[in-house]
Amino acid sequence: MEQTQAKRIVLGITGGIAAYKAAELARLLIKQGIEVQVAMTEAACHFITPVTLQALSGKPVLSSQWDDAENGMAHINLSRAADAVVIAPASADFIAKLANGLADDLLSTLCLARNCPLLVAPAMNRQMWEHPATQRNIAQLKADGVTVLGPDSGMQACGEDGMGRMLEAAQLAHAIIASLQPKFLAGTKILLTAGPTYEAIDAVRGITNRSSGKMGYAVAQAALELGAEVTLVSGPTTLSNPQGAAMVSVTSAAEMFEAVKQHVAACDIFIGVAAVADYRVAQTSAHKIKKSGANLTLELVPNADILAYVAALPHPPFCVGFAAESENLKEHAEQKRRAKKLPLLAANLAQQAIGSNDNELVLFDDAGEHLLPRSDKLTQARALLHHIVKLKGKQS
Repeated sequence: MEQTQAKRIVLGITGGIAAYKAAELARLLIKQGIEVQVAMTEAACHFITPVTLQALSGKPVLSSQWDDAENGMAHINLSRAADAVVIAPASADFIAKLANGLADDLLSTLCLARNCPLLVAPAMNRQMWEHPATQRNIAQLKADGVTVLGPDSGMQACGEDGMGRMLEAAQLAHAIIASLQPKFLAGTKILLTAGPTYEAIDAVRGITNRSSGKMGYAVAQAALELGAEVTLVSGPTTLSNPQGAAMVSVTSAAEMFEAVKQHVAACDIFIGVAAVADYRVAQTSAHKIKKSGANLTLELVPNADILAYVAALPHPPFCVGFAAESENLKEHAEQKRRAKKLPLLAANLAQQAIGSNDNELVLFDDAGEHLLPRSDKLTQARALLHHIVKLKGKQS
């Protein structure tokens, strides 16, 4: 993945049953092209073996300040080479060390000596988490600029239920990768549409499409990672809201159009990812239309073209369109881009993209075509945002 290539993190593991999740976290980070150096406390080695982490990371696992044979300064060498230090799990004891500047082992020493961001993922019993001393320590870490990831609530290894569970490996990997993104869009306001729309026929039936909303939500997440202020106007989906985005939930194309009109004046970039229904029923029935055995004729009227409206404003934002085609991708996409006078349009074949977790995109702009090879939709979204940054920079 282009945005995280050559990034390095130190993954610090402290003593706790959640240490087993660190193995999966290391695997997920390495899968995304991030170099992982593991450092463990002595207590951590009782919960998961250094051999396991060494096999996953491909690097010797360090647990002592004297493990660095070169000059005996592992705490300096590790922290200087890292883009971030991540402590997962971070025990109550280790959090207390960090909050008070104690440095009595390799991991606590390198955290004190670091010149890169520090992220901690707390993991402990709910009563330990709720204790005033722990809450004071967490508040101090945040005041010191440390990023605290979690914890979560749920069933714990001790059998109790409550706050203190470490976030799952996938959640942590997502947050860590997001923290490594350059904040190219800091101060930029982005308005996004995503998902399908639903056009009612009667009280129980309607016209919609198979769009899952995954691509639009991925673009929103990628924009947030780059520091943008995001407003997401979404049709009906089953997806979790991107954390940090201002959400506007709509159902029909008309509702989506009204929401866009309300928010577009404040945005710098508009990205129309939603699969907006082209037509709606002219006369909707308030009650269920009963089956009669005869043919049912519906009159369909066109919905407003939201993207065309935004692009035609007297002072439009930087507009990006999406096109899902079933054939003749290049011809139809470029025709749509030029007709709506868009600086950028992203296109894909609908039968390969709708509902799937990965995608292949072709970007069309004044310079020609740019293929984004098939990959997961968040990776595609990040590449798209980087292309937008480049194009917008040229226009500024």
